[in-house]
Amino acid sequence: MLSATLNLYRNAYTGLSRRMWLLAVVMLINRSGTMVLPFMTLYCKHIGFNTRQAGYVVAIYGLGALTGAFIGGKISDRFGFYYTQFFSLFFGGVLFMVLGLMNSYFSICVATFFLSMVNESFRPANATAIAHYSTVQNRTQAFSIIRLAINIGWGVGSALGGLLASINYHLLFWVDGCTNITASFLLLWLLPKVSVAQQQNRQASLPVVKPKPVYTDKIFMFFITLQVLFAICFFQLFTTIPLYFKEGLQINEFGIGSLMALGGIIIALFEMVIVFKLEGSKPYLRLITIGTILMGLSFFILNIPFIHGFAIATVAMVSITIAEMITMPFMNSYYISLSSEANRGQYAAYYTMAWSFAQVIGSTVGTQLAYFAGFNNLWWMVGSICLLTALGYHLILKYS
Repeated sequence: MLSATLNLYRNAYTGLSRRMWLLAVVMLINRSGTMVLPFMTLYCKHIGFNTRQAGYVVAIYGLGALTGAFIGGKISDRFGFYYTQFFSLFFGGVLFMVLGLMNSYFSICVATFFLSMVNESFRPANATAIAHYSTVQNRTQAFSIIRLAINIGWGVGSALGGLLASINYHLLFWVDGCTNITASFLLLWLLPKVSVAQQQNRQASLPVVKPKPVYTDKIFMFFITLQVLFAICFFQLFTTIPLYFKEGLQINEFGIGSLMALGGIIIALFEMVIVFKLEGSKPYLRLITIGTILMGLSFFILNIPFIHGFAIATVAMVSITIAEMITMPFMNSYYISLSSEANRGQYAAYYTMAWSFAQVIGSTVGTQLAYFAGFNNLWWMVGSICLLTALGYHLILKYS
């Protein structure tokens, strides 16, 4: 039994290129400092803003991310993913520190917008890099190893962030900024330069063929619409769920950080094996549908009465994490399969923009509903949106 388990884990981690592992190391260092975003609403409340104002700040982060994703996709296809990643990480780190120095509500909003625009331009370039360093056969595995690095880092960052927030919230911004800058130079040190010609898998002497516009891909655009709905629900994890844990379930900052870290630990232990076992067993959209249904049920769990607050929070977090492991690696593989080398950055940009747009809507509407209608009604609504989104994924699978 032990031998079979060890072989399963060994097989789940084999087959990836050295560059994929090095890129994962960069992401691990970067995400180990991720602590500003999960504590942003609590930070805003800490310095005197109300729930609605805190929600607007996170929504502004989403607006900046929407802009950054579009720009990042264009730059990645035009100038290459390599330096796009470097400059995004470096200047994003600087802007994290700048944001921590802001005092007024207006200055925080402005700094948040420019931080997210620069920081989130990284995502399309990174997705293009993952596709470049992987093959069709191990692409889901490649996205999963990056997610593994991100979530280990997320676990470390969330736990450390909870501890630092209990001491001084401003420490979050300095640590986040330093890890971003460190990751940018690690990228240059560990990974060799990739030219645009190498990125697009063509010889420099060959003419560039203009790819078909992304928005003409009807299946992809419907998929992106569903991604917006899914992400609106998922982003409650960074806005209303921490507030609910704090105000509704009476969990302190360290406890909230520990719960956030729990998801990262579970992903670190099990996602690669789950992806290895599920890859090829069912169509991507079938797995995404199943995971989205589970995501909806996870929000309904938060409304179960008469259970100790920390216990119900733990069950909900575990359920959300399992749903995340079943959906997100295969979402990446699905949209990448619809793209080509020449327009992969733009497909990644649209995908990232969907998440950024959802962050704007989810942060704004989620906090407003929590403020006016209460958290319990919010969870019923969010869970129902998940089930509706799952139906949409099923329809794409059935009719495409």
